Amino acid sequence: MIYSTGSHTKFYHRFHVVWTTKYRYKVMRGEMRERIREIIIQTCQELGVHIEKGVLSTDHVHMFISVPPQIALSKVMMRIKGRSSYKIQREFPELRKRYWGQRFWARGFFSTTSGNVTDAVILQYLELHSKREPTGVSR
Repeated sequence: MIYSTGSHTKFYHRFHVVWTTKYRYKVMRGEMRERIREIIIQTCQELGVHIEKGVLSTDHVHMFISVPPQIALSKVMMRIKGRSSYKIQREFPELRKRYWGQRFWARGFFSTTSGNVTDAVILQYLELHSKREPTGVSR
């Protein structure tokens, strides 16, 4: 595991995020799919977000990303989805027939964290840590 660094921090924040097109329409194909990929990559670079792996399906996007601690994941997703929706609808006017409300992406997103430490390891550590209190002071 390689930690990322900031000016005063070391971190390992990895997120698996998934979001879908509105109504799950299967519209991400060909040239549009490549353009969405470019917009997402450009937006992530501007925010300092590193894309570990990303997959664009015809109706949803999966990304495994590393996010710096000073940026909230919700802000990253807001920027990615907002910018890509705006640009795609301007560059591909045929989408207006399907997406009449100027919303390309569905509301919300799914996210989960990743790391080498599982819940079981954390609970085991806390259990062992609570049994040895050499100073008698509860932490």
